[in-house]
Amino acid sequence: MTDTIKGISLKILAVSLFTVLMSIIKATADEVPTGEAVFFRSVFTLPVLFAFLWWSGNLSTGLKTERPIGHVLRGLAGSTSMGLRFFCLGILAFPDVTALSFTTPLVLTVFAALFLGETVGKFRISMVCLGFAGVLIILWDQLSFDTSERMKTIAVGLMLVSASMAALAQMFVRKMVATESSTAIVFYFMLTTSVLSLLTLPFGWVVPPLETTLLLILGGIIGGVGQLCLTQSYRFAPASVVAPFDYTAMLLAIGIGYAWFNEVPTLGVISGAALIVLAGVVIVLRERHLGIKLAAERQVRFK
Repeated sequence: MTDTIKGISLKILAVSLFTVLMSIIKATADEVPTGEAVFFRSVFTLPVLFAFLWWSGNLSTGLKTERPIGHVLRGLAGSTSMGLRFFCLGILAFPDVTALSFTTPLVLTVFAALFLGETVGKFRISMVCLGFAGVLIILWDQLSFDTSERMKTIAVGLMLVSASMAALAQMFVRKMVATESSTAIVFYFMLTTSVLSLLTLPFGWVVPPLETTLLLILGGIIGGVGQLCLTQSYRFAPASVVAPFDYTAMLLAIGIGYAWFNEVPTLGVISGAALIVLAGVVIVLRERHLGIKLAAERQVRFK
């Protein structure tokens, strides 16, 4: 098996594990408050990371950091994104949440232009607009003036905030990767999120049934394994190669939504998701093409 195939396989496995994790959160949303779900997801990922560091022989060095403030800022943005997504999973259909989460790369493109000074050409701008057209289709599909259904419309808006916070967190990660190891970035994110989730204790944590507790613990472990698979996938293949496989989550979400939650996505959601996925994939492939072209030009220049 070539390294590229290994990278793609690990990325698909990571996406599958994260999708299962999200389905567990949705399944327990009626029994466990959002903050408590975030705590379980974060704190039970930590043992997985420690086990990996011990197995790889990096326990003494893998958590060293030169940018503690960067980790805190990333944790604040990432935990906000996670909390909002978990909350929306209890309101929206599973495929809807998955589709809306795909807007993160689109928002990241906008943020990179505004805050990092990256050049964004007309092509990428047009793809971002196409993706947000898909968001509008989903929003229109969920729009309701019925008081009992209005929360779904609000949840769509909250998912966009979640996607924006995830994009902001990725911006912090971009700045940290030069000095921080991937395990340190994940560890301090989970640690920060665990601590922040404890602030929701006064808002009504519960003692869940044993089955629910075990599901949440399993979710945290699955999240940890998924994170490691994701990290390893980038060691075997470039990000531009494995990134499009993020969108396999949409197919998994539709299957799990139907089999576990008896949810069938509407035509509006499918159409909107298709536009969002198309825009995201085209942006990734475009960036890969430009990267290859730039590398070739550099080789010619220095011959």
